[in-house]
Amino acid sequence: MTSPQEGVAQDQSLPTQDWAKIEAKAQGQTLYWNAWGGSELINEYIAWVGKRVWEDNKITLKHVKVTDTADVVSRVLAEKTAGKNTKGSVDLVWINGENFASMKKNGLLFGPFTENLPNYRFVDVENKATTTTDFTIPVDGLEAPWGMAKFNFIYDSARVDNTPNSSAELLIWAQNNSGRFTYPSPPDYLGSTFLKQVLVETVDDPEVLRNEVTNDAEFEKATSALWNYLDQLHPALWRDGKQFPASSSAQQQLLDDGEVDIHLSFNPGAASSLIKSGELAPSVRTFVFDKGTIGNTHFVAIPYNSSSKEAAMVVADFLMSPEAQARKQDPQYWGDDTVLSIAKLSPEDQKIFANIELGVATLSPQDLGPTLLEPHPSWMERIEKEWLTRYGQ
Repeated sequence: MTSPQEGVAQDQSLPTQDWAKIEAKAQGQTLYWNAWGGSELINEYIAWVGKRVWEDNKITLKHVKVTDTADVVSRVLAEKTAGKNTKGSVDLVWINGENFASMKKNGLLFGPFTENLPNYRFVDVENKATTTTDFTIPVDGLEAPWGMAKFNFIYDSARVDNTPNSSAELLIWAQNNSGRFTYPSPPDYLGSTFLKQVLVETVDDPEVLRNEVTNDAEFEKATSALWNYLDQLHPALWRDGKQFPASSSAQQQLLDDGEVDIHLSFNPGAASSLIKSGELAPSVRTFVFDKGTIGNTHFVAIPYNSSSKEAAMVVADFLMSPEAQARKQDPQYWGDDTVLSIAKLSPEDQKIFANIELGVATLSPQDLGPTLLEPHPSWMERIEKEWLTRYGQ
């Protein structure tokens, strides 16, 4: 058995097989894909993926909707502890960041498999560094990239004239517009990302965040400005900072109801998508900070004890196909930026991407500004616990 520290799968035979044989074995398999279920638009996209992989490969895709991927990691770890090394309950998982680091550390992942997938050759590994390094952790072929994320703010332009250009300006804006801003309670991923954004902007040396935090003194020094910032911000928040939205969708509803003026997003195309779906007003727009916002890649990974490894690889490959990536980038269906290099695609596929209408509320790639790197996962594990101690209800 592979040691947890190495984080490599127990069965590495499948990636060495011919792809046609993998596709043949995938025929008729049922795939349980554990993926966040908090967005109807994303749920509909995953349903479309299920339709397409059934048409092409007779794979039955079951979307297991989850609210916290950490619960999925815990389930797979429990199965390993119980010796259930085959016929696991999870075949594919939408994952990145702390959860990937945990699965890799504990030897819960199958692979390496990504470079065996035909469509992986189109991924822009040269210019999109986060497709091969996940929150500072090398991917090592253990998860397949399928979307780019960039932290941004959605606001109602009918109520907000001037948007803040930094965390410092956001604090001033919130104090001048009491009760009109909030953020989801960590460990909701958007709430945690807001904390990371403030952390990166306030820490004396951002490079310290690239390494694992190993002692209390180091943690306290690097995060002191973050807690000082939040202590000033919270009294000016919605409901005086004594209550926080439980999720991203809850905060979105607050914006739509007019209770707050700013919403958080990790998808630069989300505002346009939500306008099209009628979930937000036509007046919503997007802004980012001048010196950049947090960005990363999200992936799919295969647990080591998956019952349908072949189907999982086929689905992971389809998610990286030009067809699936172009649909995913279209705000009508999702609005998520592609992991592919457009230059690597055929002229026909390049034209499909060029013709995508990004939407009235979507910033151009140039206007999205610099991408700030994610801290090492160990920082957020500590920060989320400390946040709950200080501010949790």
